[in-house]
Amino acid sequence: MSTATPPTARTDRHDTVTWGADPYADALRSGRGPLFLRRSDGWLLPLEVERWCAGADAADLSALRRCEGAVLDIGCGPGRLVAALAAQGRRALGIDVSTAAVARTAATGGSALHRSVFDSLPGEGSWGTALLLDGNIGIGGDPYALLTRTAELVVRHGLLIVETTPADVDEQVQVRVERGYHPASGAAGAPGEPFPWARVGAAALLRYAAAADWTPVEQWTVTGRPDQAPGATRCFVSLRRRGVPHLRS
Repeated sequence: MSTATPPTARTDRHDTVTWGADPYADALRSGRGPLFLRRSDGWLLPLEVERWCAGADAADLSALRRCEGAVLDIGCGPGRLVAALAAQGRRALGIDVSTAAVARTAATGGSALHRSVFDSLPGEGSWGTALLLDGNIGIGGDPYALLTRTAELVVRHGLLIVETTPADVDEQVQVRVERGYHPASGAAGAPGEPFPWARVGAAALLRYAAAADWTPVEQWTVTGRPDQAPGATRCFVSLRRRGVPHLRS
């Protein structure tokens, strides 16, 4: 279990070193996997590169319909959510520690900055909605710290939409980004450096949220297409900020 606190300055940004590394950047540039998070015990979590690099799907749109005001997409990846909001005429900004992700977001018509959520950000305290989709509640390996930081970014009573894992899980682990074998390249490529990550289901998220001054608003799931695997079901929780966010020391 990781006990490391997330970085609070550009000089201590482990997320930049890892997600900015070649396996992830290369996958985003090509728009295809296979790409995985590998836990220290060898367990693999497939990363859905092709879905991330496509347009917003029905599950994404179910979250975007619930957004209020200006939207901050934390860990925007290749930018499909930011681009979809921009196409609707909504004000939206993505942030990501990968320069490849920021470049791809701009190419799709979205606006993004090369930043960590733990950096100083534009409009802190003024965003109507923050998004933590595609497993991004795992950023920094400490859900409580991430939820506390996110509360600093939105307006009073602002909204946060989080995608959780379908399973009832609460784990904080060390992982690496690893590119799988692809016939076109003939090689798997070197893995990235280890970094802290977290995976939480809805029950665990609600426990962290209560401690970080977030109130649950709604929970919903969107089932994948008939041709997709059962694991394609996606689970979401919306939270509303209450009180004054904790200040970082």
